[in-house]
Amino acid sequence: MEALCKASALFPPFHSIPTNSSSSPHLHRLPKTFCLRIDGKEKVPSEEPNVPSTKSDLPGSDVWKLFSHAQRNITHINKQRLVAMKEVKRLKVENETLLENLEQLETEMKRTLIELQGRNSAGAPSLSLCELLLRIDSMVISGLLSKGDASELRKKFMESKVAIHDALGDIHHKTDGQLLSELHKISEKITKKPLHIVHICSEMDPVASYGPLATYVTGLSSALQRRGNFVEVILPKYSNINIGMIQGLSRVEAEFESYFGGQWHNNAAWIGSYKGVGIIMIEPLQYSAFFSRERSHGYSDDFERFLYFSRASMDYIVKSGKQPDVLHIHNWETAVVGPLFWDIFVHQACLIKEVQFVKKKRRQDNCALFVNGLDSTRILLTCQDFGSQCLEQPNKLELCGLDPHKLHRPDRLQNNDDTNLINILKGGIVYSNKVVVMSTIHSRERIIHSLSCGLEPTLAIHKEKLMVAPYGIDAQQWDPSRDKYIPRTYSTHDMDGKTACREALIQRLSLSRRISVVVGCIFHGKSEIDVKNLKIALQNGTRQGAQFVLMDCNSILKPLQDEFKDVKVIPRYDEPLTHLIIAACDIILCPSFDDPLLQVPLKAIKYGSAPISLSSVTDDFRNLNRQSEGHDQGSTNVSRYILSTFGEMSLSQALTEFKNDPGRWEWRMKDGMAKDFSWDAECLDIHFSAYSFVQNL
Repeated sequence: MEALCKASALFPPFHSIPTNSSSSPHLHRLPKTFCLRIDGKEKVPSEEPNVPSTKSDLPGSDVWKLFSHAQRNITHINKQRLVAMKEVKRLKVENETLLENLEQLETEMKRTLIELQGRNSAGAPSLSLCELLLRIDSMVISGLLSKGDASELRKKFMESKVAIHDALGDIHHKTDGQLLSELHKISEKITKKPLHIVHICSEMDPVASYGPLATYVTGLSSALQRRGNFVEVILPKYSNINIGMIQGLSRVEAEFESYFGGQWHNNAAWIGSYKGVGIIMIEPLQYSAFFSRERSHGYSDDFERFLYFSRASMDYIVKSGKQPDVLHIHNWETAVVGPLFWDIFVHQACLIKEVQFVKKKRRQDNCALFVNGLDSTRILLTCQDFGSQCLEQPNKLELCGLDPHKLHRPDRLQNNDDTNLINILKGGIVYSNKVVVMSTIHSRERIIHSLSCGLEPTLAIHKEKLMVAPYGIDAQQWDPSRDKYIPRTYSTHDMDGKTACREALIQRLSLSRRISVVVGCIFHGKSEIDVKNLKIALQNGTRQGAQFVLMDCNSILKPLQDEFKDVKVIPRYDEPLTHLIIAACDIILCPSFDDPLLQVPLKAIKYGSAPISLSSVTDDFRNLNRQSEGHDQGSTNVSRYILSTFGEMSLSQALTEFKNDPGRWEWRMKDGMAKDFSWDAECLDIHFSAYSFVQNL
């Protein structure tokens, strides 16, 4: 008890604890106390006269009162400590939020600065032309180019509307020989007659973006337009369309009629443009519910909706007097344009020619519309894949004026498996002059024999029509030498920027600095995530000293961050952060090399990161590559490069080469960065070849 008494003297009374109360604005002075020795030999009394110094001087009730005060003081102090800890935590969260907002503001400021610089430089487009003309001088002096050829080249580029920088990129790092080779290719394209291409499709990025078709239509159309061609896109006017992205949008004053269900119906046409590409949107007036829905697809009457749109598009083209060289149709949604074109509109043109002499004055205007507008037009069909074909009852073709009896035949629209139905995509293949299948890695032979989803007999018959083209990436957005989203740009001649990007990613996501290898993985909202293979990859990778950054738009991978020590999960899609991840990471783990929506493998190679297929952890992946090698005929240059360079490489092999053979790794990365995967490269060349072919039919 004596020890307890002496200890209680060390605690001030409860009323002496400072508070924030306005009634006690000043701190109370604590009473002085001294240690009391308890060995019984020596006792130093308290300087305060009212503090008892011995057991006999303290009543029992006072002892417990002091002890109770001490307990309350300790409880109060603990509560204040918890409050302080919560405040510190709150301030930490606010600080992190402010830092993130600051980074976003810096990114926006950088983007704005680049845009302003672009606007300022727009007034002086002759800078790149001047540099090009000087390089042509150098070629003449060095003997690579004759004076006459040099004069022709100068004249062509001075008179053409080709953007030099967009067509040639940065010419400073190219030798005269390399530059001359590119100049000859571009010169040939300049001399060709511009084409008028009209796309009839269900989506276009960023106006109506719902899948890979949208980015493809925009990428190809922009590339064609940069080559000096005239490109227009016809779309349905969805209720949720991104109107703000269309320049000069306006409704055409006059309405036009289209045939559907045995009657003619009024439609409104809306016109505008996006980056120089013309846009026409068709709005049904009687059938206004067709496209005023929450989604673009996924309804029981999808066939009727897009059948109406396809027929209305053809009626608009004819009645507006357009004379396109090529009608470019896409997937099953507009594949019926093929039968419509040949069985109705071209047939009507022939009939009108016959009656022209009989009713010349009365039908003269209509004759001009049909005959002059369609006699040289040809059809090209693009298929993203053959998974969606649209099987329907034959009699529904009557809705748009087609004859089911003529089309429900094995050599036309009759479905190969269930012969009671018609296959709309098959009809597009049969009635098109050329068919382009989009695939980054698959060859024509593999598509026909393994990926045709029941259309193999049809594709085998029309094999000579079939071409395969790779997807592309937007070189304005995805180029490490001019990327506005990364802290420092870089190229094959200066890779220090990649190191700066890695440092920025480590700081932003609080990654470990002790681990040198960073592996990224980006899943978009429509990705089918193979969680089993992903866990195997994470286990193997972390054992080899790698750390992972996973961007998951589906928010189902968050538990992996707790399961694996060196794994960071970002549960949302963030465009600027995606750029930083691809630029900063050494390896990008891809759900598949065939990624039509985001094209992550192509972006990874362009940014000096190795794309490794998530399927590489299984033996089935190696068997797939061997099958692809066996079906190499009809494959693209992009496909051959990806499969030969990264097709057989597992994550373990990539990590081993990165650590043990840095020289070879650097060469491999720079070799990929130097390649052109833009829409303007192989994708455009193959399409232009297809357009030229159908024009000569």
